[in-house]
Amino acid sequence: MCQHDPKELETIVRQAVMGTGATVMSSQPAVRDGSRRRRLWELSDHVHCPVIGVCLPISSLRRIVDKVLGGVTVADDYELHCGAVADSKLRTKLAEALQRELDRSFMLCVRQSAKAKSPEALLAWWTETAQVNLAGALWATLTHARCTPALEHLVLGQVHMIQHQVGAAQRVNVQRFETVVEENAALARALGDAQLRNAVLTEEHARRQESLQSQIVQLRADLVGRDTAVATMKESLQALESAMPGLKTRHELVRQGERQIERIHELERAVALARQDAQHQRRRAQALAEKLHHADGATVQPSGPASDAGLSLETGLDDRAVLCVGGRQASVPAYRQLIEQAGGRFLHHDGGGEESAAKLDATLAAADLVICQTGCISHDAYWRVKNHCKRTGKRCVFLDNPSASSLARRLAALSEVEAMTTAPLPSAKPEAEPAR
Repeated sequence: MCQHDPKELETIVRQAVMGTGATVMSSQPAVRDGSRRRRLWELSDHVHCPVIGVCLPISSLRRIVDKVLGGVTVADDYELHCGAVADSKLRTKLAEALQRELDRSFMLCVRQSAKAKSPEALLAWWTETAQVNLAGALWATLTHARCTPALEHLVLGQVHMIQHQVGAAQRVNVQRFETVVEENAALARALGDAQLRNAVLTEEHARRQESLQSQIVQLRADLVGRDTAVATMKESLQALESAMPGLKTRHELVRQGERQIERIHELERAVALARQDAQHQRRRAQALAEKLHHADGATVQPSGPASDAGLSLETGLDDRAVLCVGGRQASVPAYRQLIEQAGGRFLHHDGGGEESAAKLDATLAAADLVICQTGCISHDAYWRVKNHCKRTGKRCVFLDNPSASSLARRLAALSEVEAMTTAPLPSAKPEAEPAR
């Protein structure tokens, strides 16, 4: 803090100003009112130094002093600060100018602090505001009507420690700045090295581009030579064709004959394979017809869970959903076992007994294959199944015999029909288009 005599400091300020001195208006400190804020010259002597140092930038202080004293200040920053602190202890023109500047700069903080009606409320406001605006909080708190000596001492102590911390932070910043300068120098050297390498690479790239350009010119010359050779060969070919008329046609006929002979051999092999396959298909069709004949003419055998459990289906259903509509309830477990052993997913509807027709439509939509037990379903269910399969093209097997053995035989026969219809036939290559 400043420790100079007030009169000596005032003299220093006046000597530092060019031109005439200003008239000092001295007055006694006004008696503090219960609700009126204190003025700058009414504050304690030890308050002026932190207030002016923290709340007024040195440039603003120099401008105000120049304006009040009517000259240009030649004093350095420290002398100017000390003179302003000394002049603020009395009600001088400079003190009044500083008061107006501080009130104008921190008008918002002053208004906010006015809401504090007790020292405790003012302390709480100071603690919150100082973290955001230290200068405004300091001025509004020290001039507040509810600022007690104890609160003033606390605030000045915190500001004093903050100034120490700011000084330490500045020293840290200086050290960081020196480190940054060193790092910048190192980066500058690295940049210089990178620029040097870039120059070398640029030079090498230019040489390579020049070499590639030379190669391009050479390749273009070679291309021109080849084009010339091709043109010469075409002229020679035309001369030969003119000397031997029909040569091209005879050559094309020879090649076409070779292709026809190769095509004939391929067709002969395809015909032999087709004959073999036709014989095989006839034998399978005869065997299938016999099985279908035996299946349709078979008598009803006693069936039940015990007798049907031993049936199995050699073909696979490939995880298809198989819907059984109707049938005896006692045979449903055997139906399920037979279809699931063949790799299918079993679905069942009683055909209009206890289950509704709406459920039948939904189950039909989810099925891949439908097995209709015509002797054990209602008339309405029969027509629903038939119309749905006809409309959607879904395969449907109608069984008069509700036994599991009859179901197994029909599925086996159906599987063989599908295998025969989906068996690949020998294919021949498309006939080549005759040359013109």
